[in-house]
Amino acid sequence: MKNNEQKTAYQVRTTAIIWGCSTAMLAICVPLTAIAQSGVILPLAVIIGASAGTVAVWRNTRKSDSNKIIESQDRLTAIETRIIDLETICSSQEFEQERKFKQLESEQVDLRISNQG
Repeated sequence: MKNNEQKTAYQVRTTAIIWGCSTAMLAICVPLTAIAQSGVILPLAVIIGASAGTVAVWRNTRKSDSNKIIESQDRLTAIETRIIDLETICSSQEFEQERKFKQLESEQVDLRISNQG
């Protein structure tokens, strides 16, 4: 729930910044359109740009969250598979025999060193 609130707060802050800048641009555009006699093209472009930016912010965060969930599920599945494989390897008799052989070899080396000294 807290993560969802943080996401919404981020979206609201970003939207406020977008529309704050757009308001400033509109304040500059109105006198410019009167001077240049360009009509409503500049203010309309500012409003469309701000609207598109707002839509992108609100849609993009939803997609990135769902992508993160899918990636997390894939990682969890991969980790579970690896754990199962490792458990299989460690519980096999061959692994146990190999471990005992290595232990015997190290004991023999220790005995040889102590006999030489």
